[in-house]
Amino acid sequence: MAVWDDLVGQDRVASQLTAAARDADALVTAEAAGGGRAAARNAAEASPDSSALAASPASSASSASSKMTHAWLFTGPPGSGRAAAARAFAAALQCVSPDRALGGAPGCGFCEGCHTTLVGTHADVEVVRTDLLSIGVKETRDLVRRAQLSPAGGRWQVIVLEDADRLTEGAGNVLLKAVEEPAPRTVWMLCAPSLEDVLPTIRSRCRLLTLRTPPVDAVADLLVRRDGIEPELAASAARATQGHIDRARRLATDERARARRAAVLKLPLRVDDVGGCLKAAQELIDAAAEDAKQVAEEIDAKETEELRAALGAAAGTGGRLPRGTAGAMKDLQDRQKRRATRTQRDSLDLALTDLAGFYRDVLALQFGSRTALANTDVQDALERIAAGSRPERTLRRIEAVRACREALDRNVAPLLAVEAMTMALRAG
Repeated sequence: MAVWDDLVGQDRVASQLTAAARDADALVTAEAAGGGRAAARNAAEASPDSSALAASPASSASSASSKMTHAWLFTGPPGSGRAAAARAFAAALQCVSPDRALGGAPGCGFCEGCHTTLVGTHADVEVVRTDLLSIGVKETRDLVRRAQLSPAGGRWQVIVLEDADRLTEGAGNVLLKAVEEPAPRTVWMLCAPSLEDVLPTIRSRCRLLTLRTPPVDAVADLLVRRDGIEPELAASAARATQGHIDRARRLATDERARARRAAVLKLPLRVDDVGGCLKAAQELIDAAAEDAKQVAEEIDAKETEELRAALGAAAGTGGRLPRGTAGAMKDLQDRQKRRATRTQRDSLDLALTDLAGFYRDVLALQFGSRTALANTDVQDALERIAAGSRPERTLRRIEAVRACREALDRNVAPLLAVEAMTMALRAG
């Protein structure tokens, strides 16, 4: 299975990355064989896919005519597979399949380079994702130091930053210098929802790849093929999430996720009076808090015990922390608190996304659109709301959901933001 097989509905992006991986492979192979400017130039002349490669990694990566470059920016809506595309490209850059010598494209999916990259154990591929609200200066400086190293055993040093939109301004400025003047064999891959989520100075130094929302049928096929999910359930999950790959997988495999979604889709029928609005808002907040609590129960206790063991205060040793180590424990507790805040916000945002999808279906019914409905499992409720209001009111309700999401992004107290939204849904 090639590394590109999980890029659902992204044929254009896969084609561009394959061409870039060919150029990168020709460059490294030529350098290894000839070790100099003449060898790289001969390789460029011999290969139609790398006809413009320059003599060295640095000059090749910056060459306007090369399909390879040292910094990439993957953008696209949530669920489009930005991180999957970056990891697949990283695997193709590390591919050591013997088929390459016979004209095969890098990214076989089976060799040691591809396999270790995809499972996250390759020594020269660093995948950075955060469970916190932001990525700070300290973490970014660590990445920049890592990026200056030569590959330990692979062909490239690859840094995949899955949440580039969460870089603080200071962290972005730290990253800028590394992206602007990279080490010869270093490749940066940044992932963000849109161009506007990345500092202009950084995005201007990256090659842009824009992914689209995958087709629903393609996502359903992926769930069946890769995760072994029943076709009917896979189709329902893909339709409900409108092509969001990760959410579709979670909805198809997690009964609790399906129960939470069902509860959210009942909310439009419960905002007939002020009391119903306030109660529905509180229940949304409580459900998000429960999600955060479940994550904490699964992770926090393990992290705490591992740190205590590392500090010499594991269970069975009296439990007292050695002198001078209380600060490390406090840092962990602060991190866990920030992670719980993000988990709660992410869960709440997911509920709001489902709610917006409900009103989108209502609007489609009101206009008589032939667009396929996402929430066919609650079609009775959709038809009831559609018949009882006008499109103008539905649009105002969609706007209320959007305003709530923006308020949460601005750190408005979640309960206040959701209560304002439910009252606006009632008014229409």
